[in-house]
Amino acid sequence: MNTKPTTYTRFPLARRIEHIIMLLSFSTLGLTGLPQRYPLAGISVFIVDLLGGIENLRSIHHIAAVVLMFGTAYHIIVAGYKVFVLRTRMNMLPSLQDVKDGWQALMYNIGLAKKFPQMGRYTFEEKLEYWAFVWGTIIMGLTGFLMWNPITSTRFLPGEWIPAARAAHGGEAVLAVLAIIIWHMYGVHIKRFNKSMWTGKMSEEEMLHEHPLELADIKAGMADQSIPPGELRKRQMVYYPIAGILTAAMLAGILGFINTEETALTTIVPLEGQVEVFVPQTPTPLPTLAPTATPLPSPTPQPATATVEGQAAETAAPVTGPSWAGEVSPILQAKCITCHGPAAMGGLNLSTYADMLEGSASGPVVVPGDSASSLLLDIQQAGGHPGQLTPEELEIVQAWIDAGAAESVEPISAPVWEGDIATLLQTKCSTCHGAAAMGGLNLTTYADMLNGSQSGPVVVPGDSGNSLLIVIQQAGGHPGQLTPDEIAHVQAWIDAGALEK
Repeated sequence: MNTKPTTYTRFPLARRIEHIIMLLSFSTLGLTGLPQRYPLAGISVFIVDLLGGIENLRSIHHIAAVVLMFGTAYHIIVAGYKVFVLRTRMNMLPSLQDVKDGWQALMYNIGLAKKFPQMGRYTFEEKLEYWAFVWGTIIMGLTGFLMWNPITSTRFLPGEWIPAARAAHGGEAVLAVLAIIIWHMYGVHIKRFNKSMWTGKMSEEEMLHEHPLELADIKAGMADQSIPPGELRKRQMVYYPIAGILTAAMLAGILGFINTEETALTTIVPLEGQVEVFVPQTPTPLPTLAPTATPLPSPTPQPATATVEGQAAETAAPVTGPSWAGEVSPILQAKCITCHGPAAMGGLNLSTYADMLEGSASGPVVVPGDSASSLLLDIQQAGGHPGQLTPEELEIVQAWIDAGAAESVEPISAPVWEGDIATLLQTKCSTCHGAAAMGGLNLTTYADMLNGSQSGPVVVPGDSGNSLLIVIQQAGGHPGQLTPDEIAHVQAWIDAGALEK
């Protein structure tokens, strides 16, 4: 006669459904989040295309995040009921015994201990996974709020917190996915297939192998202590109002999380029939004229207003060569600012035009009108400098010095990207719209700017009124808010065709 093996209930149906919901939301977050962190990977491109584009992928990611928040709120309410009403032992709390069990398991696995540790309701490995999930949910929630509501966040926190949140969010996501794939999959599905989260039950043999102390409590009648109905009702009457207030607070928090503000991630509906928007990936070239020989201008010393070696220099007349604000400052900012910015290595600071004119501890580095006597050129032409300029860049700097080392060139027919516009936007916007590319918008280069954001083009050449960059700035309150004069300058550049140079 076959005897049916004894089984023990480990997880009730509600816990198993909760596990499935959290599993689905976590998996969805991973599948839609990692392609946003690694957008150029082939698998990322495939997933984005499969889901119908980045906007659909982001919407699915947000929905999964909301499901995870609701699941977390439910878990907190249920855990409170078990602890306060049912007086369930808080077996999931870590203890010193878990450290001892972990050490004994390590010694056993490397052959230095004879017995594997005897554990109760939850093993030290299960506790580690649980609290890692709790920690990850907290980090993902906080950083997710900062990215979902950047404008609100920067009213209370520095703007640098937004790209920092993006880095932490992505790093924690990679860590969480790897933990599930490497640790959880191996320990639960490969090492020994634990079906209890699906069936809700474990056999006596499985209990003896994995949770022998809990099995001993069950057999001794210590696992489930019945509560008198009157006492149970009394506890419920106390807990239900608390749970109701806590539930309302968490629901309000979730609602505030997703509705605090309209962010840069919101797609703007195109104005059909009103304006034709066309922004090429590369600027449309001007008509090509027949090449003609253009002689280089003879060096004409025209010193800018400054004091060099204690002598008053004359005010520069309008020139047509390179200028500090237009071409030279961006070159030096890119190549030299690490050592010769605020750190002022050797006493040389190249942050501003005035700083440059003050020279270094060895004296002036630029002699307007005389590149041969300018220490900046001597050091660069020798080669091998940590911030070495290219031959083309050296040629620009030399032409600038020989033309008088002017701060700016007058008259300026129209603003261009290279120089003032790039410097302005990188100064005010690079924290969020540099390499971090919040909302998909990167303003590092002209080509990046033309690519626009996830909401579409941000600059419509020749039409500042329909350029999202101007619309957002004119609304005011932006974390990288431009002054009215700076907005007018960018507006003039767009209306003139948004030329690169």
